[in-house]
Amino acid sequence: MITATATATEMQNNFGRYLNLVMSGQEVIVTKNGREVGRFIPKNAVVSYLTDSLTGILKEDYSLEKVKTERLTQKYGAVD
Repeated sequence: MITATATATEMQNNFGRYLNLVMSGQEVIVTKNGREVGRFIPKNAVVSYLTDSLTGILKEDYSLEKVKTERLTQKYGAVD
C-alpha cells in the first residue's frame, strides 16, 4: 500500500485531494507538530490493518464471525 503523509493543516486545507488518495487505495498518515496522530486508510484495508496490528497479541485462534456473534448475543440477546 502506498502511503502519503500530511500535516493536520494540509489535510484540512486539501481534504478532497487526500480523500481521493484514500479512495484510490492509498493510506494517508496525518501529523500534528511532527507526531503521527491518525491515519486514513481505505475501507477494505481496515480489517487487514487491525489483524496485522494484533499479530502476536492474541493467544488463541480467533474467528471474527464467532466473536462478533457472541458480542451481539451478549448485547442484544439471540441473534439470527
